[in-house]
Amino acid sequence: MTRKRTAFFISDRTGITVEMLGHSLLAQFDGLGFSEVTIPFVDTPEKAAAVVDSIHEAGVKDGLRPLVFCTLINPEVNQTLASANALTLDCFHTFLSPMEKELGIQPSTVAGRSHRMDDHLSYHHRIDAVNYALGHDDGVSTRDLNDADVILIGVSRCGKTPTCLYLALQYGIRAANYPLIPEDFSSMRLPPQLKPFRNKLYGLTIDPERLTQIRSERKPGSRYATLANCQFEVREAEALMRQEGIPYLDTTTKSIEELATTVLHETRLRRRIF
Repeated sequence: MTRKRTAFFISDRTGITVEMLGHSLLAQFDGLGFSEVTIPFVDTPEKAAAVVDSIHEAGVKDGLRPLVFCTLINPEVNQTLASANALTLDCFHTFLSPMEKELGIQPSTVAGRSHRMDDHLSYHHRIDAVNYALGHDDGVSTRDLNDADVILIGVSRCGKTPTCLYLALQYGIRAANYPLIPEDFSSMRLPPQLKPFRNKLYGLTIDPERLTQIRSERKPGSRYATLANCQFEVREAEALMRQEGIPYLDTTTKSIEELATTVLHETRLRRRIF
């Protein structure tokens, strides 16, 4: 059995940036197991010294030198962390040093600039988009659909809600979603509420076998979750979307991040936040 190696993501703020970058890099090494540990708000030498102790403990436990990914601004904190017996990868230094030479200007030494609260416009876009997604989830409200940037449609439990929330949180996109139900298939027409917004519609679909697994977790033993019903709903929903010329995406093997990014790209929507 392959021993797991500990990977630390260390930051002087939230750790979101280094965690995403480090996790993406580790994912490139198939067959290796990693125990990932995120430690945010390491903004003093004292805190860094405590982290060094944790790194050494993990190294002894694993019998392998830990990996350390960090985004730290303070030179003293960086120097303390560098004393650890680990492979330390300074994600900021790797990129900032060549950028400083190219741009001819020194980078800021202010921590947390990627996720700060002083950009009030971006914050407003994010909160507004999240509230909009929650208020227009699963067809609960069709008011103000003209304010939507995109309206996701598809059968129940195909991934519409999490995709809408991710679009809101990450990109500031106002995303509504509306379920396609058996009554829509009997007429093979879009619900009347959606017709005025035909140009904002984007469809999601899913493999019926995966759909029945998801629905069985929510309503085990129900007709709603049977494979036959899932096959019928998916088949009819896809036929309706093709008939109406609505682009759609299979969610079966895609992450929420992939789904949201694909929707953003294919609809040519402009993100409001970074």
